[in-house]
Amino acid sequence: MEEKLDIITIGESLIELSSDTHLNEAECLKKYYGGDALATAVAASRAGSKVGFITRIGDDVFKDYLLESWKNEGLDISKVNTAPEPNGLYFIARPAGCRKEFAYYRKRIAPAKLSIEDITEDYIANSKVVYASGVTQSLSMSAKEAVAEAFKFAKNNDVITAYDPNFSLLITTPENAREDFNSIIGNVDILFMSAKYDTVNILEIDSLENIMKNIWDMGVSIIVIKDSNSGGYYTGYNGNIIFSEFYTHEVVDTTCSGDAFNGGFLHAVTHGLTPFEATRFASIVAGLQAKGIGAIKSIPYKDEIYSIFEKGGLNA
Repeated sequence: MEEKLDIITIGESLIELSSDTHLNEAECLKKYYGGDALATAVAASRAGSKVGFITRIGDDVFKDYLLESWKNEGLDISKVNTAPEPNGLYFIARPAGCRKEFAYYRKRIAPAKLSIEDITEDYIANSKVVYASGVTQSLSMSAKEAVAEAFKFAKNNDVITAYDPNFSLLITTPENAREDFNSIIGNVDILFMSAKYDTVNILEIDSLENIMKNIWDMGVSIIVIKDSNSGGYYTGYNGNIIFSEFYTHEVVDTTCSGDAFNGGFLHAVTHGLTPFEATRFASIVAGLQAKGIGAIKSIPYKDEIYSIFEKGGLNA
């Protein structure tokens, strides 16, 4: 039997091209990689977890770059398969003093070919947590079926499941997001939600207490609601709701900071921290990540995170 994985994430990968100036003025773009489930995987891996990533990548000029990069991140990529479609692409810029610029090219890409053929029960069973998002579900019907299959295998083998709707009008509609949420929520143990996007568009419930109660009634054990208006996170577990402040409010780019939070949280709960402690740990991960530009390259590493966490730090 291979060494047990702490976390498996399922989802898309994209090529990221970024700049610190306006895109229409940029003469040079920095290449990296992004994707919400990939950001979660890398955040957990950099924090010290053993992480597997399930996706399809395009058999194009970026394939070797992606595979080598993920190996260097320490990810298990034995379940990364190729597809004849291209890899997805996005451009991102955060000019000083200006709003973020973003352009997204995600149609007919390789990750949309994810299917139940990419999911094997023995691989899922050899982990502690399986994670996917509404972004993964939105890729295609076959990708949605792959997530459902993975969560079914997880439940059959006492593996924890974690899910984030990660709603965005760039990729789906409230109606489709609600359908995807309802199709999977019965098999979810840990749920991450954004008060600004997810709870409003999917649950259509305003009261925090009612949101928590409704989700607990659905069988979810741990709920984390990220609330930018309140400046922090509400963690619901075992009938208790505790608020934790954001690690910092001095941010440069919040692209994928929620996904980095999820990776930090899943790392923490698989390494002995309570859900409330895990929120504080993950807040540090997300806060440090948001101080840079782009999705993944600014995600912090283990030593920096633990140094702050062990000192009890909450504010930068």
